[in-house]
Amino acid sequence: MMFPSCFVTSTGISLPSEGGKKNIPELLNSAGCRILFLMHPPVPGRPVTPEAAAAWASAYTGKTVTPSKIRYLIQYGRLRRHSDGDAGGTLVDLAELASYYREQREHRTAWQEQLGDDLNWDLSFDQCSETETTKHVHRLHPYKGKFIPQLVEYFLDDHTDAFKTGVFFRRGDIVLDPFMGSGTTLVQAAEMGLHAVGIDISAFNCMIVRAKFTNGDLIRIGSSLRAARAGTEAFSRRNFDDACDRELKKSLAAFNAVHFPPTLFRRRIHGKPEEEQAYGEERLALFLCENASVAAKDETRDDVRLIDEDGVAGFLSEWFSPRIRQEMACYLRLIDGVPDEDARTLMRIILSRTARSCRATTHYDLATLKERQVGPYYCYKHKKLCTPIGSICKHLRKNTLDTIARLEAFAALRQDVQVAVLHGDARTIDIPEAVRAEDPAFADRIATRQIDGVFTSPPYVGHIDYHEQHAYAYELFGIPRRDAEEIGSLSSGTGRAARRQYVAGVARVLANVAQFVRDDGNFFIVANDKFDLYPAIARESGLAIADRYKRPVLNRTARDRRPYAEFIFRMVKR
Repeated sequence: MMFPSCFVTSTGISLPSEGGKKNIPELLNSAGCRILFLMHPPVPGRPVTPEAAAAWASAYTGKTVTPSKIRYLIQYGRLRRHSDGDAGGTLVDLAELASYYREQREHRTAWQEQLGDDLNWDLSFDQCSETETTKHVHRLHPYKGKFIPQLVEYFLDDHTDAFKTGVFFRRGDIVLDPFMGSGTTLVQAAEMGLHAVGIDISAFNCMIVRAKFTNGDLIRIGSSLRAARAGTEAFSRRNFDDACDRELKKSLAAFNAVHFPPTLFRRRIHGKPEEEQAYGEERLALFLCENASVAAKDETRDDVRLIDEDGVAGFLSEWFSPRIRQEMACYLRLIDGVPDEDARTLMRIILSRTARSCRATTHYDLATLKERQVGPYYCYKHKKLCTPIGSICKHLRKNTLDTIARLEAFAALRQDVQVAVLHGDARTIDIPEAVRAEDPAFADRIATRQIDGVFTSPPYVGHIDYHEQHAYAYELFGIPRRDAEEIGSLSSGTGRAARRQYVAGVARVLANVAQFVRDDGNFFIVANDKFDLYPAIARESGLAIADRYKRPVLNRTARDRRPYAEFIFRMVKR
């Protein structure tokens, strides 16, 4: 076997002069290079650069590990930061890195013991970085409870392996998602050359997906988005004073530097939640005592009102500060002045995404909204003292630029396919007729050849109130809610009656859409199914479970790392 002409040293990796660092990924893809690295075990006490550590880790694990991943492990206290002496750079001890990966293997073994030997670890997609699992428009707007695009791609593409022994979809097919959510199935289908139809009971979900499929001139739309952002920033500067907020953040930064040194503190409290909580509460009390005058100041000058505060109620009143409500109202008025509907839709999505980040709560509870927060607090996400967001301007700027970039990235990848986004109840909707109202040519295609298959994830029973997670958006934009028509809502619970209603609801959806799917079509259903409801759902919908795949779900929430698995059922018509 030929080995690449590179070798490990005490400080890094030597490569041929003509290769350079840019060829490390190519070298790591060769089996010979992996063997070479494994023949050189980590040497204790001889730290290397993050780039060299990433190359070594890639060979050691057989997966691509980037330098940014190594820096992330340092930042979050999983590895110690070693100094590069006078040069001041960051180094990593390979022995510590090897120990980290051994812990990860032990962690996987523990999951296997708790969740069963039938876990398909390939479907965990743990080799994918966060950038890959949230690529282009998949992160256009936060959405709780969505699956990653790699899972969709695995079943929609034409590869086979030891687990997926057949090809279920081909380019030019039509795929349906009757529980569309944020549109992951539709976006991946468009990237892979499949036509797609999505159905959702939530009007806001449909708005998110339509924004992802914007067809207008992105240069012209981008100009409208930037103008609206600039107008909101100008309004904020005219009417609000940030001096007190800057003073508070300066005091927090100085305090955090002393009491919460990033790497050292994260390593100290890793795996010790009680110690972390006690220390955080103690230091918060100390900060408030030492900075009482700064923390109590109110810097807003909200003399100019765009909205009648007496008329504001519900979610907006409870979870947003007066200043943020004023800034959002300004942006809303600017939306009304834009003639292009594509631009208006994107502006609403940008404002909704911004509003979600600017609610008066802690950073680690943005998805759950457990308690209103108006002053400094200990942040379990950032491991230091933080404050709630005081203005939308910073997030509005960031989200505007990010939205344009993500749309451009998706536009370069999406194929020339037909996509229909249907707002309606999948239990009763007539798909060809609903599509005809939007795209008669696509409706004719469906009527002629039928839908080729389904890839979807129904709500998990008693797990999420899907309308409530975007309550701020419904109030901001005056969108009617249809909470009562949700299937498996959190508010319905998980009792016997709720489970029976869930089975009946999902079965009605599958039975209804099945009439528009060809007889040999495949129905892929992603579900947790901890209550073993899907055999009954299959029977009641006239389908049969042909295959069942079980995957570990590794990345859930920052504060919930319990072993968790979900199933992918492949169903067929009986």
